[in-house]
Amino acid sequence: MALETESYKLDDRDTDILRALQQNARLTNKELAAKVNLSTTPTYERVKRLERMGFIKQYATILDAGKLNKGFAVFCSIKLRRLNSENAIAFTNMVKQIPEVTECYNISGSFDYLLRIQAPDMKYYQQFLLNVIGRHDNIATLESTFVMEEVKHEYSVSV
Repeated sequence: MALETESYKLDDRDTDILRALQQNARLTNKELAAKVNLSTTPTYERVKRLERMGFIKQYATILDAGKLNKGFAVFCSIKLRRLNSENAIAFTNMVKQIPEVTECYNISGSFDYLLRIQAPDMKYYQQFLLNVIGRHDNIATLESTFVMEEVKHEYSVSV
């Protein structure tokens, strides 16, 4: 399917559909069709094709972390003692199982991974480091950066 995606060029209607769905994924097909100036059947077919080809990965509801007592955001940079395929797989498999880790990136530079962690407060995060992340014996260095204010957090991709 990836080859098909690479060769497919989005036209203006496709990008209009993607923009509209990023703004409100709960639009009915009829509402979406009206927004992109297309009839309902072609709109439906385009959305299904965009889903099938992987342009649309999923539909999601964005929650307010603060209202759920998970508003303490931390970026945690991690350097592994020894970076090889086996250790990287073990680390990423562990991270995928931890609900507090909302994002994880393999990065270049001084650290190997960058994690975004959502927690209720500093005390919780301290215990989380000691009892969850700290249990992985291949971590050499860990650096925490605490978010004081979220200035911009976009979920959309510019199309």
